[in-house]
Amino acid sequence: MGLPGLLGFPRLLGRTARSARTTRSARTARATRPARTVRSVHPARRGLPAGLAAAVLLGALGTLVTGPGAAADRQEARTAPPAGPAGPIGPAVEPVVTTTGERVVQIVAHPDDDLFFMNPDTAQSLATGRSLTSVYLTAGEADGVNARRDDPSPPAADKAAYAEARQNGIRAAYAEMATGDRTSPWSRTAVPTRGGGTAELDTLRAKPWISLVWVQLREAGSIDGDRPHSLHGLWDGRVGALSSRLSSGTPVRKDFAYTREQVVRTVAGLLERFRPTFVRIQDPTPGRTAKGGYTDHQDHLYGARFAQAALARYAAAPGHPAFGVQTYLGYSTGRLPRTLTPADAAAKLRTLKTYAWTDGADHCGDPAGCGDRKVAARPAGHGWAQTIRHSRGESTSWAQPGPDGTAWAFSVLDRRLAVWHRPGAAAGWTGPRLTGGGGIDGGVTSLRLPGGRIAVLGTRTTLGGRAADYRRDVVLSVQRAPGGDFAPWVSLGTPERDDDSGTSDVSAPAAVVDRAGRITVFVRDSGHRLNARTGLPGGRWGAWAPLGGTDLRGDPVAATDAHGRHTVLVPTPSSVLAWTRTGPGGPWAGPLRTGLPATTLALSATADALGDGVRLWYRTPVTGEVREAHFRGRDSGVPGTVAGTGTVPVTGTGAGAGTGAVPAPGSVPAPAAGMDTAAGTAAAAAAAGMYVPAVLPVASTGVAGFGPVGAGGGLLAVRSRTGVLATTRLPAESRPAPGSRPVPGAAPGARAGWTEGGFLLAGAPAGLPGGIAAIGLDGALRWTPSDHPRPAGPAPREQAPLRR
Repeated sequence: MGLPGLLGFPRLLGRTARSARTTRSARTARATRPARTVRSVHPARRGLPAGLAAAVLLGALGTLVTGPGAAADRQEARTAPPAGPAGPIGPAVEPVVTTTGERVVQIVAHPDDDLFFMNPDTAQSLATGRSLTSVYLTAGEADGVNARRDDPSPPAADKAAYAEARQNGIRAAYAEMATGDRTSPWSRTAVPTRGGGTAELDTLRAKPWISLVWVQLREAGSIDGDRPHSLHGLWDGRVGALSSRLSSGTPVRKDFAYTREQVVRTVAGLLERFRPTFVRIQDPTPGRTAKGGYTDHQDHLYGARFAQAALARYAAAPGHPAFGVQTYLGYSTGRLPRTLTPADAAAKLRTLKTYAWTDGADHCGDPAGCGDRKVAARPAGHGWAQTIRHSRGESTSWAQPGPDGTAWAFSVLDRRLAVWHRPGAAAGWTGPRLTGGGGIDGGVTSLRLPGGRIAVLGTRTTLGGRAADYRRDVVLSVQRAPGGDFAPWVSLGTPERDDDSGTSDVSAPAAVVDRAGRITVFVRDSGHRLNARTGLPGGRWGAWAPLGGTDLRGDPVAATDAHGRHTVLVPTPSSVLAWTRTGPGGPWAGPLRTGLPATTLALSATADALGDGVRLWYRTPVTGEVREAHFRGRDSGVPGTVAGTGTVPVTGTGAGAGTGAVPAPGSVPAPAAGMDTAAGTAAAAAAAGMYVPAVLPVASTGVAGFGPVGAGGGLLAVRSRTGVLATTRLPAESRPAPGSRPVPGAAPGARAGWTEGGFLLAGAPAGLPGGIAAIGLDGALRWTPSDHPRPAGPAPREQAPLRR
């Protein structure tokens, strides 16, 4: 988490009091003390519910698997081979114990960032019995005072001891999540890094495929204050090297300092050591507040950028398994609708209390303390224990059908586009094939163009050699011919002025295409407004044009109904706003207030199967239950009005519009004429064909989790509360019935129950006419056909993992 003051504690960064055990004595103790194992004397509470592991590990028949490491579902520990000869990352590393199948590495800035912002994903990975390694870039030493704010006699400042106490708390929390016993012992060793220093590697003895790595660099000690000696200062080049901050009990004997390049090499070397198939990092582009400050801790932001640079280095190394990446929102997620059920939030809070050492029992035998007493004052943080939010990878439009049962599916592996293909309805999936250039962010979306070609859109991060080179742009790749290869990525630029003003905080794109083949792309910018850019005749593009909106969050979604009307929907913390367009090249009406309640911000939209408007799928806060909102076409005879509309032409406004030229990177178009985000008329809403939607509940109690809802082939698919794929039959009102039309607002009919699969879900499920596609943490595509909707776990045969 980083800053003690954020939890209500006073800032004591300038405190000069010293502990009786000074930094020098701590260093001396380290030099003479053998590497030790964390032990405890008190039994621990039980961690995860026993059913969670069973739900993750057990599956049913029916899902086909294809992809890198698709057969690696066996829970078999193995010793990974050492890396090959010296390459772009550096010399070979020592072998480590991992498991076959999915291998997850988490990279965070501080001890507790994983518990606050990545859990329950972390606990779900631990429950699978497969490899998980958490890497902590800084020591998290703060002011060195391990005490609650209201402690009447706090100890004197000792940064080395406080860093050790936080380590003890993390070890206890992980041991409890993995074994049910917070005192389960660890082995602590010092390992050389490819940056030329030494890191601490902790291995859980009961489950040696679970590891913690402590890089132990100095933290910033401020959310966004001027701290040159920090990851931020090192990234920006304000300091040439950042020094270590070793904990009092670490087996690392010698201090060191890393340059920017050495940090990248260190983290890339750790990736090579643990060979992940899936990597979790914090959000590298969290945006800024209205006053210009960061919405997240600067260590989180720049730690994530160092992780991105290391992932780029690792992706270029030969022989590694292909990997996916998931990013996580930080501080600001506490101000957004809650995504966890009360039971899941309570389990997350129990883990945080273990880390915070709330009971004060001496279960570790370390004078430094057995946990982080600063967090004990507010172990839930600022609403963080009740929620988790992915900041990328939530599109459900990454699969597209073709003629005669053919289909395509897309993901991002090794920071490149991964393509799967099914040549016919009865055929299996082939792939993935990696194509295009690198730097692609996790999560892509796709759409089918007139004539049968497919377009894929995403965002791309450019790192560059200097801090000022960092940027994110929207990119597009289109098939050269139906069923053929994909052309290189084309940049559509960004509505952002530069990285510094908004930290490149743009959403993943959504897109629609009209009958003339003109694509319009939508993104939310760092000011939380909607922007659009439209293709022009001759392959040219208009400028980015602002479409307005206020406090937009998450990613936009878009759909085109049977009559060619386009609808774009974007969540806010309290509702969903909509924009519509009735004809090719016409103006956009919006933002329209839909009247929907708050959602968890993860939306998916599809054309109605009967040709009557658009259906939106979302989940309710706290319960995670599934809802369906049906926006009917204006000819359906369903009355309704929506207030709050404006009319915005997408082309012909903004800087450079109408010229056909792609604006220079960082240019900002002028506001669109006619923009009115505050008020409107029911007549304008009616002209746009937008009506207050009929909302239908989908019985989902028990399976409720977070993330988008996939729909296709008569099935619904979600990430369940245990993190695995869950599918069910669509409610009867949503399925086309021969010779009949649905009754507006009718309750869903009888449906099959939900079936949970045997693999943890990466990203979101995607629907196709024949079933549901999903990607696992091993990078493999799983296919659940409509005629046998029972997601399965292990693949029927061994397949070699995709390697680069």
